[in-house]
Amino acid sequence: MQLSDTPSAENNVKYSATSKLLYIDNLKIALTILVVLHHAFITYGAPGGWYFADKTTHTAALIPMTLFVAVNQSFFMGFFFFISAYFTASSLQKKGATRFTADRLKRLGIPLLFYSFILSPVLSYIVYRFADGHQISYLQYLSGFDGWIDFGVLWFVAALLLFSLVFVLMDSITKTQRQQSQKAPSAFAIILFAGGLGVASYIVRIVFPVGWVLKPVGFQLGHFPQYMAMFCMGIMASRSNWLSSFNLKTGRVFAWLAAFMILIMFPALYFVKEITHSSIATLSGEGHWQSLMYACWEQFTGVFIMAALLIIAKHRWTRQSVTGKSMSRAAFGVYIFHPLVLISLSVIAIGWPIDPGYKLLIVGPLAVAGSFLLSAMLVRIPGVNRVI
Repeated sequence: MQLSDTPSAENNVKYSATSKLLYIDNLKIALTILVVLHHAFITYGAPGGWYFADKTTHTAALIPMTLFVAVNQSFFMGFFFFISAYFTASSLQKKGATRFTADRLKRLGIPLLFYSFILSPVLSYIVYRFADGHQISYLQYLSGFDGWIDFGVLWFVAALLLFSLVFVLMDSITKTQRQQSQKAPSAFAIILFAGGLGVASYIVRIVFPVGWVLKPVGFQLGHFPQYMAMFCMGIMASRSNWLSSFNLKTGRVFAWLAAFMILIMFPALYFVKEITHSSIATLSGEGHWQSLMYACWEQFTGVFIMAALLIIAKHRWTRQSVTGKSMSRAAFGVYIFHPLVLISLSVIAIGWPIDPGYKLLIVGPLAVAGSFLLSAMLVRIPGVNRVI
């Protein structure tokens, strides 16, 4: 997903293969930080499901928290699928179907098994023992534990594995060859794409409203039109070399459009919700006209943000410090282990004599820093570093 005129020879030199990897690495770091903060915001007030909640009741805190998670949800996981798919296409071409499939099963399958059978019970026990106050040992807790198949936050990894295997199958059937560089979609085409996603999301949410979860894999099917579309866009971007066709001015236009959706249209959406006395469930789906309004707001916002970030980062975010390299290497580990860090910090903060909104300001940054530090240590362990 991107656009613009064909770059000049000067631009081709400026944006080398290395700088491409660096700006995408930097985007990956930013998205990973947003994942940790997203769950911290849900812990302390924003709508959404999480292992532990200590929610504020102050409207002045709840509104910005809700805006934060709504904006995040509009783009950050779809962007992860786009980036993953972009490298999936080139990896399959390089490794071949057999080696690629084996590598995916190892790099994605092992974390899924670890999270479900080892980490997930630990996370549940921490909440059960230290937040809910049940005075039992871990072994006693395990004797009655029945949630062994639980991917938790790794639903994304499960979906990515599924998408990757389907892609390998489709590629082997169609025998698709890598295309030559092609001009990326126009701004108008991207806007139409966003509108189409809004309508598709609305239709899917008639049956699978936001919040409906496919157990035990944890898929919220109401968001999957965007996820599947962005995975396909990542494949197309890789095979058509769209990332060589960027125009910084267009990126700025999409940034302004995203700001308009967040600063103008979200308050308008909230106003309509209030005057119609609509609940969150009404916005979530089941065919309500309010859910069409919300689905379109979400997809226009998400696509505009993704386009703006991808284009602007391509031109402006092409350097990386030693710390940035370390954070990039640790990002996947952060995704896996941040629930352990965040839940532990949240439980420790239960007794703090301050409003949960203030706890967020402390626990959120600590969870980000702690998750990256833990992952940075784990990726140094032989064997572990072959998986994460």
